[in-house]
Amino acid sequence: MNIAIIPARGGSKRIPRKNIKLFHGKPMIAYSIEAALLAGCFDKVIVSTDDIEIAEVAREFGAEVPFIRPKDIADDHATTMDVMHHAVSWYQSQSVELSTVCCLYATAPFVTSKNLKDGYEQLSQSNAEFVFSAATYAFPIQRAIKVNSDGGVNMFSPENELVRSQDLEEAYHDAGQFYWGRAEAFLQRKKIFAPHSKIVLLPRVRVQDIDTLEDWEFAEALFSILNTGK
Repeated sequence: MNIAIIPARGGSKRIPRKNIKLFHGKPMIAYSIEAALLAGCFDKVIVSTDDIEIAEVAREFGAEVPFIRPKDIADDHATTMDVMHHAVSWYQSQSVELSTVCCLYATAPFVTSKNLKDGYEQLSQSNAEFVFSAATYAFPIQRAIKVNSDGGVNMFSPENELVRSQDLEEAYHDAGQFYWGRAEAFLQRKKIFAPHSKIVLLPRVRVQDIDTLEDWEFAEALFSILNTGK
């Protein structure tokens, strides 16, 4: 069985109730649920939450909420791997055999069903333990600078100061949308950013973290441009 697990705790502090805050007329989590349902590669789309209101919204948009997440993995210190390990273990305790699992973030309004399917196909056709969404950096990370305590600057890698940008190796970062993985890999808490993982490369224009109100406003503006051309 293949399932999507959408982590969505109720205690978001920087953007209160972020997971169900209206984003272009729909609760934010609805976009992830709808993309997963449309992808057609999941036997179940579930939401792992500690919050009754989030659970109700998730069910309204077609997801299942088979359990309420324990409080000890619903605070600021709980990791995504903690949540995934709990969900996969819960299904195992119900004698449900899982083969592959996708962790799909609740705050990913730019995720597409095609990218989810691409991730599933990569995982199915390879020996990878994980496949996750990623994008390229807009600027060479080898030319990054830091600001010192006295206000002056230094390069992190001074040896690259005079190297042409086109001669530097391309660098990628986690796009923060989804993480396909084998059920056993989640149970064993294997590292995702490791040689046993592959990526689904996303265009930078469809990648945006939403951690602050400024991020939220930018994401809404970008969503308008991408979906209405305005």
